[in-house]
Parts: sequence; structure tokens; C-alpha cells
Amino acid sequence: MRSSELIIFLIITLILYGVINGYILWRGLQAVSSLNLARLIFIIIFVFLVLAFPAGRIINGQFRHHLSEVLISFGAVYLALMIYLVMFLFLKDLVRWGAKIFKMPLAGFGWLSVKSPGSFFAIAGLAVLVVFLGHLNAINPRLKILEIGINKKVPAGTELKAVLISDIHLGIINRSNRLESLVSRVNQLQPDLVFLAGDIVDEAVSLEEEEKMVFWLKKIDSRLGLYACPGNHEYYGGFDKNISYLERAGVTVLLDRAVKVDDCFFVIGRRDRAAASLGEKRLPLKEIMVKDNVDESWPVVVLDHQPLHLDEAAEAGVDLQLSGHTHAGQLFPLNLINKFVYEKNWGYLKKGDTHIYVTSGSGTWGPPVRTGSRSEIVLLRLSFSGEREGGGDK
Repeated sequence: MRSSELIIFLIITLILYGVINGYILWRGLQAVSSLNLARLIFIIIFVFLVLAFPAGRIINGQFRHHLSEVLISFGAVYLALMIYLVMFLFLKDLVRWGAKIFKMPLAGFGWLSVKSPGSFFAIAGLAVLVVFLGHLNAINPRLKILEIGINKKVPAGTELKAVLISDIHLGIINRSNRLESLVSRVNQLQPDLVFLAGDIVDEAVSLEEEEKMVFWLKKIDSRLGLYACPGNHEYYGGFDKNISYLERAGVTVLLDRAVKVDDCFFVIGRRDRAAASLGEKRLPLKEIMVKDNVDESWPVVVLDHQPLHLDEAAEAGVDLQLSGHTHAGQLFPLNLINKFVYEKNWGYLKKGDTHIYVTSGSGTWGPPVRTGSRSEIVLLRLSFSGEREGGGDK
């Protein structure tokens, strides 16, 4: 994203943020207009929550400090709370306006009044409940089991059990304790190998937290290793530093590169499209396969963070593409929009002989809340249609 585009995006975002919070503040002040103490408390809490996220970002951009982490954590939760506050308040307004227009008996109902503190605090309580349940949903990933048959020959008896995780966004909000729980769940599955489909690492954190992240990533037990492609957030948060965390933990990070694993299948990891922000070129898939001598008679797995231009994998003869990025929308009603942005924003798709799976991710970005999708760990049971005699290229 060019600097001019970034400035325009930030201006639009700040205007939208201001308008939404201005509406919430307006309705809140109307509701507590006759309650002086409640009005003062509301103003103090509201101003703190509204300013917490941008203030925390500014402080964190200048230097690492515990205060910035606290502010960002509170502010991130408020971002989700804000969505449901404005939705529920506006829904109440729609009901009140409709009742007046159509002269319905509800028009005189006291709880529909903008000056009803009871209805305002009930709406606030409902929004808090939605966010709390969404947080529980976010931190308890479900296990998604996917059985895929690949029409390629491999050495006799080869079956693979792989785990796919992505979009953990390790950083200020999703910390090492979340990773510890995730690693425990992965190891219980006893995978042959683990695929990391990007956005594993996100923001700058303390040196102590960095070491904890590396420690827990090293604890993932996988017979054939861990293979990753970068996501866009690895670039945003300082690419070299973020990739170093993964490599120190023993993860093989593939940047437009292919490797042969266990002498029976190829894994290709692609640079994310955000690489252009660093002036790096993302190679076409076919070019990577030619460069690294990928033999298409063997199974080929591609890790590509963003599920865009899915026809490219099918045209290149790839057997399985694994992606993330979308979070399947994460928050309602954004998940409804998300479905129109991507050909496949979550789940399984087959194009020709190519199997594609887009995971909703194992973590969250921004608010540690999911109301429009589920966090997941994906277990891939890969079987093959034929056998080769022994190993090696045939």
C-alpha cells in the first residue's frame, strides 16, 4: 500500500470511527441526562475506551512499554463492543421511528425513549454479553477433520496426517499462553507434519514474550517437521524479525520455494502479496515449480496465505492448496461481506483435480472475539490412490 493510499485509508477509518462513537456518545448522554453521577462515570469510561486503542498504537510505535499493551488490549475488546453497541442502538432507533411512522402502540413505550437509562444499559449489557461469548468462542478452537484423497502414486503404505494452523497473530493481544494451549492441542493429534499458513506472528512484544513464543513453537512435535509460508502481517510487523522467530523454532519458512519432504511429496510456500510493500517480487507458481525442479508426478502441496486467484493452483497441477487470511469474517456482520470478497472465504473447494482448503484460522486479529466464525485447528488425513515401489523419483 502506497503512502498516499495509507493516508487516505487512515483518514476514512478515523472519520468512520469518530462518527460511530459520536453516535454512541450522543445516545448515551441522552440516556443518562438526568443522572449526574452516572453521566460522569459514563463519560470517563467511554473516553478511555475510545482512545485506548489509538493511544496504545501510538505509544507502541515509539517504544515498547507495558502501558501500550494494556491500552491496546482494552481498546481491541472495545472495537468489538463498539460494533454491537452501535448495531443495537440503531436497531432500537429503527423500532422507535417505525412505531411513530406507523402510529403503533409501541411509540409510547418508555423503554424506546432515547432518555431511558434502563434501555441504554440493557443494550450495553447485551453488547457486553455478545462480546464475552465471542471471546470464549475465539479462544476455544474447534477441531476440523478433513479427509482428502490425492490421485498420485507414492511409496507403498504412505498415508499422512497433517495439521493446518494459521492466523494466530502472536503479539500484544494473542500472547504465549494462547500459543501454549494451541501447541498442546496440536501435539495431542500426533501429526506427521504441520503446515503454518501465515500470520503466525504479528506485533512487537517484549523480549521475554518473544522467547516464550519461540519456546512453545519448538514444542510442536511433528515427525516430518513444520512448514510455513508468510502472511501479510509478518510483513507489517517487521518481516525479518518475525520470520526469525519461526526459524529459531525450527520452522521451515518457504519464500517462493519448493522442498521435497520424506522423499514422497513436494511442499511449496509462496511469498505473500504484501511482499510488494518491501519491493519484493512474488513469483508465479509455475515459475517456482520449474526453478525448484518440482516433479508433478508426485503430490504437490502449496501454502499460500491469501486465497486469491485459485485457478492458478489448478492450472499448475497442484494437488492441495492450503490458505488462511480471511478469518471467515471473524465478526458478524463482517462475515457476510467477507463471503463476497473471496471465491472461497472458508472451507473446502475443489477446482479440477486440485483440493483447496481455506481455514478460518486458529486465532484472531484485533478484537480477541469471534461472533461470525469459529477458530479452528484442521486435521488433514491424506490418502493416495496408488503406490510406487520404494522411494525416490520414478
